Amino acid sequence: MPDADHKPSAVNARLGRRLQALRQERGLTLADLARLSGVSRSMLSQIERGASSPTVATLLNLTRALEIEFAALVDEAVPARPAIRVIAAGEAPVIENYGTGCTLRILSPPEQVDAHEVYEIRLEAGARMDSAPHRRGCREQVIALDGAVRVTADGEGRDLGPGDTALYPADVAHAIAAGETPARILLIVRFEG
Repeated sequence: MPDADHKPSAVNARLGRRLQALRQERGLTLADLARLSGVSRSMLSQIERGASSPTVATLLNLTRALEIEFAALVDEAVPARPAIRVIAAGEAPVIENYGTGCTLRILSPPEQVDAHEVYEIRLEAGARMDSAPHRRGCREQVIALDGAVRVTADGEGRDLGPGDTALYPADVAHAIAAGETPARILLIVRFEG
């Protein structure tokens, strides 16, 4: 007969607590983890509450999504991942010709999409990026690194030179345009609400 710590209900409860802790450490919602793992939000909720006994396939999908070893799901002594995560410059995805004459390098990790996104953007002379309103509460911050840019939000515009920062609502129509010379900026997008 199994002892109390190894009864199915105790194992499920311990697994559920561990999964929830790993998810929350990464700042992921149930919906985020569902999207990354392919496991439904309702199933994730049941697992976290200890109300479901997941299959090995489900657990493997979760370990891949959380970027952890399988053992980390059941053993708190196994480090989930290093304290410092590095995305090497050569591994950052690049989107060419985003708008005319704009190149975006995505600096934020994939699990941050729709929460907090960071981009390095290179604009050719005269290039412009027009953006439709993002969801309510979204804010952007532009830091001019090289060259000059004009930031426009909700009909109001401001010019930035190297080292200048602009903060503005991104839940309205907005744009970033380079001046007469190429420019390089850092764009930080925060989704709130």
